[in-house]
Amino acid sequence: MKSKKIEIYIERKFDRTLLAWKNRGNRLPLIVEGARQVGKSKCIEHFAEGRYSSFVEINFVERPEFKGVVRDGYSTDNIIRNISQIDTSFRFDPGATLVFFDEIQEFPDIATSLKFFAQDGRFDVICSGSLLGLNVKRIRSLSVGYQDHEKMFSLDFEEFLKAKGYTDGHIEDVYEHLVEARPLNEAVANAYARLFLDYCALGGMPEVVANYISRGTFEQTTTIQKCIVSDYRIDIQKYSEGLDPVRILSVFESIAPQLAKENKKFQLSKVARGARKKDYWGCVEWLLQAGVVNLCNRLDFPELPLAAHAENDFYKMYMGDTGLLVAMLDRDSQEDVRIRRNLGTWKGGLFENIVGEALMKAGERLFYYKRDNSPLEMDFVLRAGDDIVPIEVKAENSRGKSLRTLIDSEHYPEISWGMKVVNGNVGFERDVLTIPQWCAFLIPRLVRDFGARLRISRNRV
Repeated sequence: MKSKKIEIYIERKFDRTLLAWKNRGNRLPLIVEGARQVGKSKCIEHFAEGRYSSFVEINFVERPEFKGVVRDGYSTDNIIRNISQIDTSFRFDPGATLVFFDEIQEFPDIATSLKFFAQDGRFDVICSGSLLGLNVKRIRSLSVGYQDHEKMFSLDFEEFLKAKGYTDGHIEDVYEHLVEARPLNEAVANAYARLFLDYCALGGMPEVVANYISRGTFEQTTTIQKCIVSDYRIDIQKYSEGLDPVRILSVFESIAPQLAKENKKFQLSKVARGARKKDYWGCVEWLLQAGVVNLCNRLDFPELPLAAHAENDFYKMYMGDTGLLVAMLDRDSQEDVRIRRNLGTWKGGLFENIVGEALMKAGERLFYYKRDNSPLEMDFVLRAGDDIVPIEVKAENSRGKSLRTLIDSEHYPEISWGMKVVNGNVGFERDVLTIPQWCAFLIPRLVRDFGARLRISRNRV
């Protein structure tokens, strides 16, 4: 018997993004980008409740007849008239209506109307859909200057904690310990660590998390994850548009095994014998634009500005949602994560994926550093003002020789301290801030605040 789908709403950070958009004066139509099933539609529907007297939702997949609304032109009056004739239940109250065009990857031409909605000003408009990254250039060109864009991701660990009943106060208490480098109470830290292991196995897809929250168990979570991964494969077949879907699938299937290796740099030679960048880069870019993966570019040298030192030919590839990555592992590895609670056997690749995912969701671009002909390597490199902060990710809490070298060497003048993400507690010693793995979502904020605090303390000496 097929299990009943769990229907609950989980509070999202994107709720605040939508509210901030609504509170803007002279707001433009909004396009919400994001990977499949990260919760875009449900978040927008929840946002509309109580804020608009009328909500006009048009899904171009479920109701393809609405693709005809632009046949008489793209003006607001023409579109409203045609929508009303197709479905007479819709109401258009000026100043109190949200028009939601969903699944616009099926009908990107609707974006041409955004210019006219913006100029008209009577109705708020939001567009959304999967794989918009693949069409975003085309969509932008259709209404240049008359649209805003926001990107949505699956839940991060902070959202997961709040779904479990934790509050902003709990998060701020943890953050104070981090920025002051004070160890957390062991019992408290262990409680968060246990939840983090759950999150590692689940990931942040809303349907997966809602199922887990409602049932209080992992029942059905693997099935839901595998369905989402299967949908990604179907999207690759359906929307490859001029690219070889077999090659895109080969790159997609290669992500997990390549992360499991000691050398986590993504190698096309491991995808197919004799694979060349010119034949496969479009496949990598497809997955990136679809929101399925995150790329972490190598730096030729850790120096500001970081983007100027990024090497586009060398990168690590991470899944955009770690739970889906776990679902793609072999059965034994999945059981290591879900049942044995042993993540360290996977050579640190899982933790790197989690930290990279957390940084991306906080708005950071991903970089790593590997010195040629040397074991010196740093998992992530962030900028904090005029400082460069190297971040080392450890499955346990071992010493990091590369981190020590970067801090101590005169060859890296913009690096004065670093961060180690470990299976352990908070601490600070010899210019290395150690934080627990489950605090990764706080890293972008922490590198700025802790760095400022460190500079003040050094100036006093």
